[in-house]
Amino acid sequence: MANSDANSEAHADAGDATARAQASGADVELAVSTVIFALRSDDRFGAQGTSPTLWLPLVRRIREPFEGRWALPGGPLHVTEGLADAARRTLGDTTGLAPRYLEQLYAFGDVDRSPAGTADTARVVSIVYWALVGSGEASRATVGQNVRWFPADELPPLAFDHNVIVEYALWRLRNKMEYSRIAHALLGETFTLAQLREVHEAVLGRPLDPANFRRAMEASDSLVDTGERLTGTRHRPPKLYRYDESVDLADNGPLPPP
Repeated sequence: MANSDANSEAHADAGDATARAQASGADVELAVSTVIFALRSDDRFGAQGTSPTLWLPLVRRIREPFEGRWALPGGPLHVTEGLADAARRTLGDTTGLAPRYLEQLYAFGDVDRSPAGTADTARVVSIVYWALVGSGEASRATVGQNVRWFPADELPPLAFDHNVIVEYALWRLRNKMEYSRIAHALLGETFTLAQLREVHEAVLGRPLDPANFRRAMEASDSLVDTGERLTGTRHRPPKLYRYDESVDLADNGPLPPP
């Protein structure tokens, strides 16, 4: 992984947005943050060989409020950019990641979500996106003293309401696994059913019966048999599948993709 903290100072969500609002005299400021999940097969010390688990990158705050605490990548919304563009910008600046799956999660706007959000300063509303990246892309992400990956289910106390935001993103992801092809964003272009099951187990946090999972996936009509098999295995090479590309990763209805 690359090692750089160059842009971590500029992306800390509500506190930075508040500072901008105070300077301009605004009563409400918009910020954009992103929860980005990736599957990793190592423990927190880098040892390989563990079962895949969900991780996410966090940015350490280097000023008040919540100086020293970890927070989601984010920052103020620029006047000339769209919401999804702001999410991509702040992710790229802090982590170097450019996820192919990006979806708006929720708007978080409790009056007291930022300690600075009192009557004489700015109130901050955060538009939160969530994103998924494969393990290969995650391994190329920027890390350093102020940017670090954490297991999604073992987070420290985060700045602002970011623990609640991550909990909601996990709930959303686990629900979508049941009915969408969202697992594709965590896989390569082709995969075996065992690899697909590993993704589902990592996200859901529980083991799945292999035979029942195979039947469910084969009956879903979302997978296409490539006619190829995985090479380099000790036993009979398993079939390789891909997702039906006619089905979008996320259903945006009549809205354009983000």
